[in-house]
Formats: sequence, structure tokens, C-alpha cells
Amino acid sequence: MENLLLLVHRMPYPPNKGDKIRSYHLLKHLAQRYRVHLATFVDDADDWQHVPRIEALCASSHFTRLNPVIARVRSLFALLKNRSLSLDYYHDHGVQAWVDQTLAQHRIDRVLVFSSAMAQYVEHYPHAGRVVDFVDVDSDKWRQYADKKTWPMSWLYRHEAVQLLRYERKVAREFDAALFVSAPEAELFRQLAPESATKIGFFNNGVDTDYFSPDHAFASPYPAGTRNIVFTGAMDYWPNIDAVQWFVADVFPALQSAFPDARFIIVGARPAAAVLALGQTPGITVTGTVPDVRPFIAHAAIAVAPLRVARGIQNKILEAMAMAKTVVVSPQALEGIDAAPGIELLLAEDAAGFIAMLTSTLNQHNDALGSAARAKVEQQYSWPSNLARLDERLDRASAAHASDKQRVALCS
Repeated sequence: MENLLLLVHRMPYPPNKGDKIRSYHLLKHLAQRYRVHLATFVDDADDWQHVPRIEALCASSHFTRLNPVIARVRSLFALLKNRSLSLDYYHDHGVQAWVDQTLAQHRIDRVLVFSSAMAQYVEHYPHAGRVVDFVDVDSDKWRQYADKKTWPMSWLYRHEAVQLLRYERKVAREFDAALFVSAPEAELFRQLAPESATKIGFFNNGVDTDYFSPDHAFASPYPAGTRNIVFTGAMDYWPNIDAVQWFVADVFPALQSAFPDARFIIVGARPAAAVLALGQTPGITVTGTVPDVRPFIAHAAIAVAPLRVARGIQNKILEAMAMAKTVVVSPQALEGIDAAPGIELLLAEDAAGFIAMLTSTLNQHNDALGSAARAKVEQQYSWPSNLARLDERLDRASAAHASDKQRVALCS
């Protein structure tokens, strides 16, 4: 088997949030084809227990503790150097030494970088086929943050948007391929980096449709006689925090007035203080970490994704669709998902739209919508078929470099 270097900004396990779902399935897939040499950061102390599981998939591996508080402070020095804060946040001399040693010891013909910040470790290694999975256009996410915040955070986020885009464009120019999580995300980056348009592609996320299936029987986690609207996601992530705060303030009161038995359930790990505060409101429950999110989806009347800031694909939507659940989404949350509003899910443009959609659904359940949602996920969001796009890009990048080496050998 050939060697492949994989650099991931966050330990790819457990697959309980968007980027870790993608990176874990990526690693599992690559381990079937290559001897994978993995370097990654661990930013959650609970994740250390899973290191043996990841080590078992790799020929060699390097795990580095990342303290988010220290990393944030360190990243501020990037302002003095007029560069992206993300690069300094994820810069580590130990990781660089391990990467250099691994490249020296093994014949590495393929390099895959997961997220732009990890590209800094192989900028000096153009000898292999290098592919970057940007996943999302992160620079545009920082731009959206800036639009929602007040000074000085708006200034800081706008600075990061500009500097990170500059680095994203540099990586795309120098690497052999730049991939994203969806066709719209790839098209956005083509507009932002037209000089690299021919290198830009995408592969969708997938869903384990056997795991997220309506055929499983779960005990209900909800009190009897309640109609439950569920939101799932990492609750220390600002777009999710903003989404549930907006929903509680602008949508839920009208629903609670019309349906006194309505409940809004916020399911997700590490809820921020602002999210925990929502749990003090009558009718709102904040669960924190749960051992299994599926019972909360299965027994909910509706799943919602009222995000106002979003990039890429929202796995929470695909998972609920896979469980044949009616999902009501904002335009931002729908972006990147190929699903037909009114047929496979419901789209609400604003608070009035959410209230209308949710009121209608709570009054009359639509089984056809859930069945169509499940069929869409089965048809279009399978991991094996989507990861085949990555295989093709890696093979082409490696072949191009092999041809270059042959030409050099013939001329020497």
C-alpha cells in the first residue's frame, strides 16, 4: 500500500459534529487504500480516550493537545504580522517536526490536508500530490460573523476574513486540487479565487442511513403529552447559539401561544452560558451532551435548523431527513443541500415563515415529506459514492507528480 500523509485540525473522533463526522469517514475510507500517517490536534480532553481507536486506523500518528484559550491568545500575535489568526491558532513546532520527520522517513506520494490552517505544515513539500479539503469557505464565514457583530469584534472578524481568504487562495494556487463540501461552496470559491478555478471541486458529506434510520425503536426522551420541536448541534458554536436564541425570541412564543403543549428541545454538547440561560424559559429544554441523539430526533414532531449564519452542509439536516423527519430550515441552512422545498423539507424565509410552517405541521403531520426526505438522503448522500470523488482527485494529483519526476529523470 502507498503512504499518505493526512493532516486534520481536530481529532477525527467521535463523529459528533460536522467537521469530525466528515474527517472520521474520510480517515476510515483512506485507511482501506493507504498506509495513513496522521497528525491532528486534540482540543477536548474527553477525546483522549478515543486515541487508540484512531491509532488502529493509521500506520503512524501524532496527537497534540491544543488548549483553546492559549491558542486564542497566541493567534492574536498574527495581527502584528498581518496574517490569518487561524494559522497561528493551529501552529505548533512539534507538529511541524513530526511532519518533517514523517516526510523524510517515508515515501509520501499523496498529501491530504483537512482545513486550510493545516496546509502550513506542507507548504515546503511540493514533491507529492497535495490536495486540500477546505470543507467550507471559512473566510466567508468570518465575513458573515463580522456582519453580525459590533466593534471591535466586527473589525477582528473582518480582518480574519480578508487574511484567511488570501491564504486560502495561496493554498489553492500551490496545491493540486482544492475540494469543498458542496457544489455551491465550490462555486463560491471559484468566484473568490478565479485563478484556481480548474482545480476546484467538491464531494458531499454522507449519512450512515442504517444508523440514522426511522426503523429503529427508541424509548421517548420526552414527557407524555408534549409536542416537541428539536434542534441538534454543538452548542458552543456561535452560529448554533445565534440560531436558537433567535428562534426562542422570535418564533417560539407564537407557537407556545397556539400550542400550550409545545416544547423546544436544544440537544448538543457543551452548551454556552447563553444557551443554558434559555433553559430557564418555560417550554425550553437544554439537554447538554446526550449518549445518542437519535431518540430526540425520532420522537420529535419536527426538527428545525433556523441558522442565520452558515457555510457548507448542515449534517443535522441530513441526519433528521435520514430519519424521515419533517425538517424546517432557513435559506442559510439549506445552502449546499440538494433538497426540494415543499417536497423533501420545508423552507422558511423569516420568523413569520417559521411560525406558519411549524403551525401547519403541528396541526397536520405530512408522512410523504418524511419519506421523500429519507429517499433523497439514500440516493444522494452516501459516503462511498461521494468519497469516490476524493479518490479521483488524489489519483490525478499523484499521477501528475509521477509524470513530472519521470520527465526530470529522463532529462538528467
